[in-house]
Amino acid sequence: MTTISTIPVNAEVEAPWTLPHRGTIGMACLILAEAAIFIIFVVAYIFYIGKSLSGPTPAQVLELPIFGTICLLSSSITVHFAVSALQKKNLRGCTLGLAGTVLLGAIFLVTTAREWYHLIHDEGLTIQTNLFGTTYYSLVGLHAVHVIVGLILLSLALAFSLAGRVKEEHAEKLEVLSLYWHFVDAVWVVVLLVVYVLGK
Repeated sequence: MTTISTIPVNAEVEAPWTLPHRGTIGMACLILAEAAIFIIFVVAYIFYIGKSLSGPTPAQVLELPIFGTICLLSSSITVHFAVSALQKKNLRGCTLGLAGTVLLGAIFLVTTAREWYHLIHDEGLTIQTNLFGTTYYSLVGLHAVHVIVGLILLSLALAFSLAGRVKEEHAEKLEVLSLYWHFVDAVWVVVLLVVYVLGK
């Protein structure tokens, strides 16, 4: 006697699990290590707030870098657009997204350089002036170095894109690079709050 099963069979087969891209894992590890370094610098800055024995103080010399912040945070949108465009085989859109990201990141660096020029030449604040100067230039400078590294890598990607050497199969690699840039932007939000808002 043959028995017939009344249990419904799901025809959909679950997609096999695949390992994440090696570059993504590597970048995640790098970001964790870099985040730990930034946490140390942020904690040091917070610890030494108000402990300088001489001026100038943050409230006297720091102004909220609104324009630079808008440019840097907007660059996260443009780099996301570049990755999305490449995934859709829109090479022109990818090139435009990378160009916009490099431009906005460069503008942010220029605003940081102008701020430092003002602090050093007009306000007399150097890394040796007081504890505020030491912790300020260390923290903001560390972030600026990361922006420079990101801009160098993005500029190389832009150069390859302009030369027609960036294809759809490179989308994962560009996405890995975008993760680093998103991290740099996220760190700036923390630096902005600690240095320019809470620190004043």
